[in-house]
Amino acid sequence: MTINEIIPYICFVTAIDMIQNVLQKLGYGFFTLFGVITVVFLLFNVLPGDPARMLLDQRQDSAQLTAIKKKYGFDKPLTTQYVYYLNDLSPVSIHSTSNGHYTALESEKYNTKVILSFESFNLVLKYPYLRQSFQKNGKPVVNIISETLPNTAVLALSAIGIALLIGVLFGILSALYKDSYFDRIVAVISTIGMSVPSFLSAIVFAWVFGFVLQKYTHLNMTGSLYEVDDFGEGVFLQWKNLILPAVVLGIRPLAVVIQLMRSSLLDVLHQDYIRTAKAKGLSLFRILYKHALKNALNPVITAISGWFASMLAGAVFVEYIFNWNGLGKEIVDALNTLDQPVIMGAVIVIASLFILINILVDLLYGWLDPKVRLG
Repeated sequence: MTINEIIPYICFVTAIDMIQNVLQKLGYGFFTLFGVITVVFLLFNVLPGDPARMLLDQRQDSAQLTAIKKKYGFDKPLTTQYVYYLNDLSPVSIHSTSNGHYTALESEKYNTKVILSFESFNLVLKYPYLRQSFQKNGKPVVNIISETLPNTAVLALSAIGIALLIGVLFGILSALYKDSYFDRIVAVISTIGMSVPSFLSAIVFAWVFGFVLQKYTHLNMTGSLYEVDDFGEGVFLQWKNLILPAVVLGIRPLAVVIQLMRSSLLDVLHQDYIRTAKAKGLSLFRILYKHALKNALNPVITAISGWFASMLAGAVFVEYIFNWNGLGKEIVDALNTLDQPVIMGAVIVIASLFILINILVDLLYGWLDPKVRLG
């Protein structure tokens, strides 16, 4: 075979291998998500409390309870309710057309597209249905999540940015001044940062910088990204409310980035090509910028990408303490009121994002380091 024939063959084999790798990871992700949905459903359906009574609050009678249980399928066996819930979540689901039967997909609640039509049911395409809140006048859970998730994403991205910028800088300095007093102090601070729980850091930072030193920092103990003005005439951005929760949420990944950057850069600086660059008389700055940092940053980038998914779940206590109107605070409020659909929907959305981001990180790491693909 000539070189012109070999190259297309290699490209074809590589493409097939990449497609198989992606499909395999998607398959693992699907079964993981299925397990999460199953555990969440069983967990919240064995808890004490009647969902129908919670939905009607204190204004129910026996007729209303019977109607609500029939409408939402609460009068069915647990296995039947589980099937209905999976049908609601599935993008491809079954819509019963028989009168007098429970309909998991009601046309007035969903935007659907019929794929196949049969005598007693339709196979339709739709958005996953997370049902309705028990406590917020039947507000769709997807609307609640769509209103709060962007605030959590802004908080998580800000925390990641702080951790990445400061962590890379301190990691480089710790590697360059290995075993110095600076390196030891940074190591102690990093250890403390990884050990202290986020809720404790949030309380300390809110009290110190939002109360004790408030006249110097001009920061609030609590507050969200959007606030209503004093006259209630409009909503405005309050960026300073982002500082304290973003710093607190970024402490743990900051400590990880510092240690990871330090060890990675020390390993790179002992490579032969770095010794060659030094022998050529290149300056330390040029060696770091042109040769060392690119390879040292690979594990840092992939690790910090994975941390973003963890932050979506880890922001619960930070958001609640700082009164940040995000998905984490919404979960705590839903737990306090036993608003099961909101809790279940939020957990499933977070799990889906976690799985998706981890798949992307695995693929990114394989692209940055070919040895991972070969393994």
